[in-house]
Amino acid sequence: MAVLDEQGQIQIHTENIFPIIKKAVYSGHEVFLRELVSNGVDAISKRRMAAMAGDCSEGDDGAIKIHVDREAKTLTISDNGIGMTADEVKRYINQVAFSSAEDFLEKYKQEDDAIIGHFGLGFYSSFMVADRVELITQSAKPDQEPVCWSCDGSPNFNLTGGNRSEPGTDVVLHLMEEEMEYLEPARIRTLINTYCDFMSVPVQLEGETINKMEAPWRKSSRDLSDQDYIDLYNYLYPFQGDPLLWVHLNTDYPYNLQGILFFPKQTGRADWEKGEIKLYCNQVFVSDSIKEVVPRYLLPLRGVIDSPDIPLNVSRSALQTDRRVRSIGNFVAKKVSDRLRSLKKDDPKAYAEAWDSLAPFVKIGAMEDEKFADQVSELILFGTTTNANEQDGDDPIEANGKSFTTLEGYRSRLSEEHSKRILYSTDDVSQAGALNLWTAQGAEVLKLETVIDTQFIPWLEYRHEELKFQRVDAELDESLKEEDPELADQDGTTDSERLRSLIKDALNNEKVTVQVQALKAEGAPPAMILLPEQMRRLNDMGALMEQRLPGLPDHHVLLVNRRHPLVEGLLKLQSGSVLVGNSESSPTLSLSENLARHLYDMARLGVGGLEPNELAGFQTRSAELMGTLMQRGL
Repeated sequence: MAVLDEQGQIQIHTENIFPIIKKAVYSGHEVFLRELVSNGVDAISKRRMAAMAGDCSEGDDGAIKIHVDREAKTLTISDNGIGMTADEVKRYINQVAFSSAEDFLEKYKQEDDAIIGHFGLGFYSSFMVADRVELITQSAKPDQEPVCWSCDGSPNFNLTGGNRSEPGTDVVLHLMEEEMEYLEPARIRTLINTYCDFMSVPVQLEGETINKMEAPWRKSSRDLSDQDYIDLYNYLYPFQGDPLLWVHLNTDYPYNLQGILFFPKQTGRADWEKGEIKLYCNQVFVSDSIKEVVPRYLLPLRGVIDSPDIPLNVSRSALQTDRRVRSIGNFVAKKVSDRLRSLKKDDPKAYAEAWDSLAPFVKIGAMEDEKFADQVSELILFGTTTNANEQDGDDPIEANGKSFTTLEGYRSRLSEEHSKRILYSTDDVSQAGALNLWTAQGAEVLKLETVIDTQFIPWLEYRHEELKFQRVDAELDESLKEEDPELADQDGTTDSERLRSLIKDALNNEKVTVQVQALKAEGAPPAMILLPEQMRRLNDMGALMEQRLPGLPDHHVLLVNRRHPLVEGLLKLQSGSVLVGNSESSPTLSLSENLARHLYDMARLGVGGLEPNELAGFQTRSAELMGTLMQRGL
């Protein structure tokens, strides 16, 4: 047999393709190792299939071996796969690999950050870190000679006989001076753990297998215990605690996809833009930015999606509009809703215990995706003031010392008169006065969240046009007020009218509407701020758009409870005021006005309406007022 000794030129059209590759088109050169290991795994798989067909020898169990030679400054990636003949080297390396390189780089140059995961670089990724590459290969097919292909980063190559005695391939990288970090075993170990950890073939560094190999998401859920899922989560996301629950994904039609998604326990932070789900392709890590594949509202989930059917070497904009990718996103969302539905049905208490962490995903998802909204509409829970232990049936649900209900469960307990009104509270502290008034009269109030529900409540009203959501401090209905008629004095003026006139004059603020009522509930505050629903919503929406906390709207209602002893005393004090000399006021009238302003300040303080720079003035005025009252009492 003739000795192989051939020189030639790689037929490429882009003359500067090697400088482009060497200049590191990609910021992460490290992906070269993933590509070369993946090629080795493919070669092992091909040998296994060819051996089953009787076309080549079977050989030992497949393995990828990585060797570092510090003196020679080389990094070698070896496999015992199917190998190549001289003709195959010329076809697959000189023709296919570098023509693909041209296409790949052309795509890259069209758009910044164009290739998701930089996946599919293949053999030519070697030249991102090496100024000379040798490929030594022995075909597993019978009667084939070993071959050595080498290239110094120019279009010229050499093809000679090789010295490999067993089937497989060695790729020897003569590293550039600026890429010597890849001679560090710790660096190589980290890259294998990142990109190749779950490959089914052992990847060995200096004889030690360093990848896990087993990918739990490729198994059936029946073969995994709860601890298996928890162990995977803790491995992928160390020091994050255990997951809340998980969703196992597995389908082979109309696309192939496996994965496991985890709901993390609420940590107060979530990445709604980039996400923390890891994207794999046939157990090879591709990217931890998966926002083009799953709906935005699922991005804070964690876990793995593994699919060979997601196009990874296209522009991100093309990926976002790809019909198959959209279908995958819908599939994932449906599986998530199915998992939540089964949990609520099988273990409603566990579902309610998890609700605080689930709520942001479900509510934002419902608002952003109408199909998802239909899937989860019966799964949305609300905190409620009704005690679950005092009710018959499955609703409300008691969990974590709180009661939870669905919208339908809440409506089923409403009287016919108020069947369209949904009472809610968003802050037990600032809305305590109004909340207590309603609950003291037996009204059930939903407990919602301030941030998300600012948008979620209008969305619910859009979906349920017949309903009106009313915060407890928006207005009070007649059931909370005493019905006893007031007597007028000789001028035809009632106590309520005198109080209203006094307080309005003391505040001297046309934006504040003063109302005086006798409230039924024992312990009702002397005064409270009411915020008309639509006016407050506009204020909250403006604050959200300006990324600030919503303050007290300029226009609001001051409700004064004339049954409170402090207000009754104020009325007596005002009635007993006497003018001194030619003055238009008296010390008693001045004191009553100061008390009126103090009532207003206390009401504002209760709803967080006093700005930080106003608190010092409030304290000073309070001290002066108390001093005056003490002097009058001594």
